Amino acid sequence: MAIAGATALASVGAAGAHAAPANGRSTLTGSQAPWATSAHKVGSAHGAEKVTFRVYLPNKADASSYALAVSTPGNALYGKFLTPAQYRKKFSPTAGQVSAVSSWLKSQGAHVGSVPGNNKYVEATTTVSNAAKMFHTGFAEYSFQGHRLRANTTPLSVPTSAGAVEAVIGLDESATLARANVVPAPPVFKNAQPCSAYWGEKTVANTATPDGTTLPSSPSTFAPCGYAGAQLQGAYGMSGPIASGNDGSGVTVGVIDAYASPTMKQDLETYSAKHGLPKPNLKEVVPPGTYNRAVNKKQDPQGWAGEEALDLEAVHTMAPGANLVYIGAPNNYRDLDAIMNKVVDKHLADVVSNSYGYGGEALPKGYIKPQLDTQMQAAAEGISLFFSSGDDGDETGGVAGATPTPDWPASSPYVTAVGGTSLGVSQTNSRIFELGWQTGKSTLKDGAWTPPQPGTYMYGAGGGTSRLFAQPAYQKGVVPNSISQVYGGPAMRTVPDVAALADPTTGMLVGQTQLFPDGHSDYSEYRIGGTSLASPLFAGMWALAVQNHGAYGLANPTLYGASAASNDITKDQRAAYPGTIRVDYVNGVDAADGYSYTARSFDDDEPLTIHVRQGYDDVTGVGSPAGTAWLDAVTK
Repeated sequence: MAIAGATALASVGAAGAHAAPANGRSTLTGSQAPWATSAHKVGSAHGAEKVTFRVYLPNKADASSYALAVSTPGNALYGKFLTPAQYRKKFSPTAGQVSAVSSWLKSQGAHVGSVPGNNKYVEATTTVSNAAKMFHTGFAEYSFQGHRLRANTTPLSVPTSAGAVEAVIGLDESATLARANVVPAPPVFKNAQPCSAYWGEKTVANTATPDGTTLPSSPSTFAPCGYAGAQLQGAYGMSGPIASGNDGSGVTVGVIDAYASPTMKQDLETYSAKHGLPKPNLKEVVPPGTYNRAVNKKQDPQGWAGEEALDLEAVHTMAPGANLVYIGAPNNYRDLDAIMNKVVDKHLADVVSNSYGYGGEALPKGYIKPQLDTQMQAAAEGISLFFSSGDDGDETGGVAGATPTPDWPASSPYVTAVGGTSLGVSQTNSRIFELGWQTGKSTLKDGAWTPPQPGTYMYGAGGGTSRLFAQPAYQKGVVPNSISQVYGGPAMRTVPDVAALADPTTGMLVGQTQLFPDGHSDYSEYRIGGTSLASPLFAGMWALAVQNHGAYGLANPTLYGASAASNDITKDQRAAYPGTIRVDYVNGVDAADGYSYTARSFDDDEPLTIHVRQGYDDVTGVGSPAGTAWLDAVTK
């Protein structure tokens, strides 16, 4: 559900502007969550509850033009990236701005915490009831997207004596809507047999089911067990470059997730040894208390551990020579934006993959603007940011009349949104087919697939047209008007930009220490997917380009300029490869409770508003990397 009425980049850019002062106070526009309506209100907030929030300060100069200029080939500023210190001097808030806000916070009885090196925010802690007094508002709890969330009941205001304030993040619980774009998320999962080592290895004709179940003849192929190592390198034409030393050496790829797995280092080393990858060079930047967090209504460390394993193993597969840095936020409900700011302001990586997002653009505009500032700083410093486009298509669920929307932050014009595909890899590690990831599901019932194929829409790559951001220059002339102007009016930013493997039915084999039902923990491998897979796969391949070219900043101007060298994902192969058979354990672990049999259709877009088509489309963008031709095109 998108924010109504926000139809241009300027509307978000102005989110931190003060409304006309009244009684010595300024109202922060865009500071009220669009879901905090009377219809969603379910109760009062707990006034005594402690809340940690961040008061974001506006930059002393607008960085948007510079961020795009240094990232755009042909511009006079192209490649003239700034160090973090240079960026701070040119754009960041001043020490005086920090002092004014800090003084006001202390005068109100709030405890003032950290301030990052770029002075972007002042962190503070107080009670909910005191926050209501400080910001002249009230707080209540609301029901939204299955969550019970706290939010302010009216827009926030601050005294003019506090100086300029861009936004306040953390008083409402919008950040709780962040989710990992991974399908499925553990606690524990094991592949069931039969599954194929490569596309087409095991079929209904040559392989019996383990329990004697008779299957229809179509589809005829059992799903892959999960691709790994040389299979994925070969499918995207990267085997030759990697073997010749173009393996990401000298490039640092960062992965940002919530929490951290205490066994990640050993799991990644085990996985690498099993799949012919060199020993990884991994650095973990994890705040105290991030490991082994207790689970409460806002926390899911176990699920995010699977995300971390997938992300790091995917990057290492496609860029086996790159340095890896994992940055774990201490939670998934408050601090992901602060962690991103840290990564950018300390320049911890050259390329960053982010496999999380929000189900749509229904966030306060004041929540979005500070993140845009961080993304602009990344581009200005030469850092390329990749975000998964989401796993729920256009967020309508195929329901007629529902409002379609892309996900945030994928919809930002300052990041590269990575959509998803279904992939067939041959016995010789070549790409047989690649289709848009949009899965239809049919279940075996009385010897037939029910409902008939393509079945019922299940999940697929996120995409669509933003209601927040105007069309960026790099999409002009590439994105059809039928997509960018789908709402009427001016052309808007569309998602995704590019694509890679995401379909969990043709997914990647991932290794992770899992806790099994009998209480023992063990390293185990299983197939997994989601655009959480596509983003780190693409980020890894981008590291190969960075090794050859040097820093890019925002990748999109280069990627759109080289779109002719990408694999254009179309429907041409759908007739030959309509789908596959997936076999799963009913209990997810072993055969004790039997098996389930489903047919999974490829490119089932019938109930959605986003579709695969020739050229740019809102499921796969300009397509996936096409080996050395793509590397040559993006590095020339």
